Amino acid sequence: MERNSSSFYEDKETGAAEPLIRRRAVANTTSQSAIVGANICPIESLDYEIVENDLLKEDWRSRNKVQIFQYVVLKWALALLIGLATGLVGFFNNLAVENIAGFKLLLTSNFMLKHRYHAAFVVYAGCNLILAAATAALCAYVAPAAAGSGIPEVKAYLNGVDAHSILAPSTLFVKIFGSIGGVAAGLMVGKEGPMVHTGSCIASILGQGGSRRYHLTWKWLRYFKNDRDRRDLITCGAAAGVAAAFRAPVGGVLFALEEVASWWRSALLWRTFFTTAVVAVVLRGLIGFCRSGRCGLFGQGGLIMFDLSATVATYGTPDLIAVVVIGAIGGLLGSFYNFSVDKILRNYSVINERGAPFKILLTVTISLLTSCCSYGLPWLAKCTPCPPGSQCPTIGRSGNFKSFQCPPNHYNDLASLFLNTNDDAIRNLFSGGTEDEFYISSLLIFFAASFSLGIVTYGIAIPSGLFIPVIMAGASYGRLLGTLLGPLSKLDKGLFSLLGAASFLGGTMRMTVSVCVILLELTNDLLMLPLVMLVLLVSKTVADCFNKGIYDQIVKMKGFPYLECHPAPYMRNLDAGDAVSGPLITLAGVEKVANIVYTLKLTGHNGFPVIDEPPFSEEPGLCGLVLRSHLLVLLKGKQFTKERVSTGAGHVLQRFGAFDFAKAGSGKGVQLEDLDIDDEEMEMFVDLHPITNRSPYTVVESMPLSKAAVLFRDLGLRHLCVVPKTPGRHPIVGILTRHDFMPEHILGLFPHLKHRRPHMSV
Repeated sequence: MERNSSSFYEDKETGAAEPLIRRRAVANTTSQSAIVGANICPIESLDYEIVENDLLKEDWRSRNKVQIFQYVVLKWALALLIGLATGLVGFFNNLAVENIAGFKLLLTSNFMLKHRYHAAFVVYAGCNLILAAATAALCAYVAPAAAGSGIPEVKAYLNGVDAHSILAPSTLFVKIFGSIGGVAAGLMVGKEGPMVHTGSCIASILGQGGSRRYHLTWKWLRYFKNDRDRRDLITCGAAAGVAAAFRAPVGGVLFALEEVASWWRSALLWRTFFTTAVVAVVLRGLIGFCRSGRCGLFGQGGLIMFDLSATVATYGTPDLIAVVVIGAIGGLLGSFYNFSVDKILRNYSVINERGAPFKILLTVTISLLTSCCSYGLPWLAKCTPCPPGSQCPTIGRSGNFKSFQCPPNHYNDLASLFLNTNDDAIRNLFSGGTEDEFYISSLLIFFAASFSLGIVTYGIAIPSGLFIPVIMAGASYGRLLGTLLGPLSKLDKGLFSLLGAASFLGGTMRMTVSVCVILLELTNDLLMLPLVMLVLLVSKTVADCFNKGIYDQIVKMKGFPYLECHPAPYMRNLDAGDAVSGPLITLAGVEKVANIVYTLKLTGHNGFPVIDEPPFSEEPGLCGLVLRSHLLVLLKGKQFTKERVSTGAGHVLQRFGAFDFAKAGSGKGVQLEDLDIDDEEMEMFVDLHPITNRSPYTVVESMPLSKAAVLFRDLGLRHLCVVPKTPGRHPIVGILTRHDFMPEHILGLFPHLKHRRPHMSV
């Protein structure tokens, strides 16, 4: 592997950050790799296209109304199970974090009350260190793919890129417990991003279509042995993860639509909404159960995490000016945050490549740094007299007024932010009617610390989300600006915190609709809708002038061959035939067994054009496309003939059914090594017509490459056949795969396009 420089690089023609893994020039003839979590893994494309061969047609003809009804009911039943499981995991996640972190903070507070400050720091830093080291070890040794947010991996999967470890059961296990350990360790990470990955893993496991290994071969489950149905279920799982993390069901649907899904339809919208509604009901019931104190330190809050409905939002023209200023600054800070995360990830990749011990060492170092900041910086703040009529100082793990080292009836405003869980710190910043609770110097210190720690923490080998660090930094600078703009605007400081968080989210994530709805569901403050919309639009517009959104940057950096919704401008100057790379390997409609086995050994291609030649046709013509996995199943069944004759579909249907060629779930399916073919059988023939997709998507070689790219992405294809424009030539020019649309492949073939000035895209 060739590693790039750690300095930030942006291609002026493509606008994409240079990936950490460089692909080879002829992309579709080599195995592909990408960084999944913290490790390099091989990747494959997914088959979203329906393979319309004779077996599938016979299967659809044989299905009755009862079987079709069973299939539809099972889809909704799986959506229900995804919602139930994700809701339970989300509740367990919150329950564990609140109790573990609460116990740690109570223990630290008890030592502080006894003026044993050194012992308090040892306890605080020691607990954080143990939790962080255990989480890093779990992630480094059990499931490296669980490191990071997981949203870029899910986004790549729904775009058509698969890696075995992305949604594996081990990844789910580490994602759940690693997220608990990382957040409870006081690191500047959130559990929201990992919850998206967790929901997707749950959906993937439920949608595997059964397992022979675990004797789950219920007939109904076989209907889901295809990538199309799994894609829909994983989309529901991603939306359910957001709903469970933020307790925002509508925001979860919009997040899946706006950020992670590359393909959408109305039926999927309705099923996703049903899944997130189930999550909301589960959380509502479980949180209501915990309000009586039966869940330890958890359960004080309701479904609304940061309720601002009591704060009245009245605003005029000066307030709108202040909102625009916050949005512009949020866009600038967000783009700089993305730039910094890019550089940190490139440097951390060098450390992570050295092995698991270095991953753990890096995590321990960041944990010690975070503990020193969280415990040491509050000593810089001065003590403030408690406001009259309030519960001050707060005794316990959370609250607006932490006494820290202050005398009676005084509180330390920085300690109220640092020595709390991340959720409680945000709740303190969002609190209304507390105009003079925080000093400007304290808000500045907390903003600088949360901004810097959020950058250096993301990229270590633990499950880590970006939402909460971004919200914390945004809320602190929003409250800071609200204090500075006090003479200009009369908005409450808590509302300024909300607007600051919104602007920072817009500047980093570049999401508008979903972030707007999530924040409104988080705060229960519908009156702030116009201002939140305005600040998001301003921040996204400003940030887009500098770089891409954080998840788009990470997808490119990890090396995923992600297809953008808009093709690059230089593709308009090329035809589909220009991007085809060889050599092209075809098979005959009735092919010799030895030729097929040799082809499978020689290449790693997953699709082969099937050409009909005389005597099976008057002249050579494209019959269709056959998949590698289908060839392996057919060869293992040994439906061979001694003569080169077409046996028809009936001969194959006697031995196989449509489900025999269905894609394997978490298993690998039939491998080339599983075949046991002797020399006599090698000289026999096999009819490929029954398993050949007779209607593959084809484009003429003169079609603009940009048009072919749009077709490829919108239809979720794995292979796109390129046929000649004029008759009398070979029936097929080549096959386009997603790697042929990647900038490094095209610009490698046509280097002069790098220096051509791009046209404005519409």
